[in-house]
Amino acid sequence: MAIKEIPACAGMTDRKMMNRIDEKFKELKAKKKKAFIAFITAGYPDLKTTKELVLSFARVGVDIIELGVPFSDPLADGPTIQTASYKALQKGITLEKILKLVAEIREISQIPIVLMSYYNPIFYYGEKRFVECAKKCGVDGVIIPDLPPEEAKNLIVTAKKNDFSTVFFLSPTTKKPRIKNIVNASSGFIYFVSVSGVTGVRNQFSSSIKGKIIAVKKITKKPICIGFGISTPQQVKTMSQISDGVIVGSAIVSEILKHEGRKDLVRKVSFFVSQLTSELS
Repeated sequence: MAIKEIPACAGMTDRKMMNRIDEKFKELKAKKKKAFIAFITAGYPDLKTTKELVLSFARVGVDIIELGVPFSDPLADGPTIQTASYKALQKGITLEKILKLVAEIREISQIPIVLMSYYNPIFYYGEKRFVECAKKCGVDGVIIPDLPPEEAKNLIVTAKKNDFSTVFFLSPTTKKPRIKNIVNASSGFIYFVSVSGVTGVRNQFSSSIKGKIIAVKKITKKPICIGFGISTPQQVKTMSQISDGVIVGSAIVSEILKHEGRKDLVRKVSFFVSQLTSELS
């Protein structure tokens, strides 16, 4: 991918208000509501549909959009998201094109958007340049599954200077000495992985999750959102009762895969998502 300027962002001005993610959680807290975060793979089935899905999701109760940057070796993702990522890559989707897409969305919507990208595309692009351009295009933060906070010090410094959120992972197996480091490095929200393993639909979750989240809440006021494996309205309801937000990815991408090529894809997928958001506590 050639390194060059991004025309779509050139005319945009830096946003001086609070980060959209922080604004959203502040708004939800005042309303005593929980966040629903929807993950989709950017560029699958195409960029036009991705844009339509984002705008439609904003109308059916989604609070934050997580846009997945397609990558050839998505180590944290299960087969569903791997398939979507592969198909997007086959169509030539790049980080640069995704940033342009976000800039287009910002002409219509201010829904918070966080990118989920593996480190390789960001390293190739340049950490500082990525943060600055992503911010200018309207991205509010980033999640990098294969970049631990211990290795992200430069990225975190640049992100703080640009009011750009860095979301890191906690899991059921994270040891106590490390929890505080992850909490301190995270901004926007903390991503609590509900299961050990990759993304994908699950039927059961550990009964210890609630206790672990309570323990984390004793050391931070930052929002904690649960993701990985959540796929049904009942699971959304249960997980929203013990967290500040719920993240659903594979189940939504599975719906997109199921309706690929159909004219009513956006309507069908949005209806599925509306059933999930209706169960938030």
